[in-house]
Amino acid sequence: MTAAPELTVYIDVKSPYAYLAIGPTRKLAAEFGIAPVWKPYTLEIPDFLGAVETRNPHQWRRVLYSYMDARRLANQVGLTVRGPQKIFDSSVAHIGMLRAQDHGRFEPYIDRVFERFWKRELEIEDPAVIASVLEEAGAPAADFAEWAENEGRQRHDANQREAEEAGVFGVPSYLFREELFWGGDRLGMLRDRITEALAS
Repeated sequence: MTAAPELTVYIDVKSPYAYLAIGPTRKLAAEFGIAPVWKPYTLEIPDFLGAVETRNPHQWRRVLYSYMDARRLANQVGLTVRGPQKIFDSSVAHIGMLRAQDHGRFEPYIDRVFERFWKRELEIEDPAVIASVLEEAGAPAADFAEWAENEGRQRHDANQREAEEAGVFGVPSYLFREELFWGGDRLGMLRDRITEALAS
């Protein structure tokens, strides 16, 4: 088994907090000259917030507050976050992320996906739509739908298992030298840990 990368960042395109953490995470990585390894982690929203049809009042209060909070944070940095109108399966977009990374086009791909999804301008469950974003981002997309059903899906599922074995349960999550940090509000703590590691 290969050694864990220096810094692994787990994201899900349907998480507003992962979207809001992209910029600060890039800034932190640049500060220390670290090239983070970005990996998708597909959240199962009903597992912790309930299915839309069966949510109790407590779960609805959490959902409504989370999107209000995300909008306030987004407004501070000039981003748009509009609450999604259903619970999305983001795995196809994440398989697209793996394809983009294979061809060195992660940043142009993920920036387009995040921005458009949170403006309600992108259907992340449609392989043809994701293929068009890949093409825009400069990654080959002609065979994406078939690849996504086979090799891409296998890699996605293996990545899920790897993340869960590392303790990941939410996004954004940061794995630095096998120590896990969850949430963009833990970036200060992560910065301290990286500083300590570099000094030792």
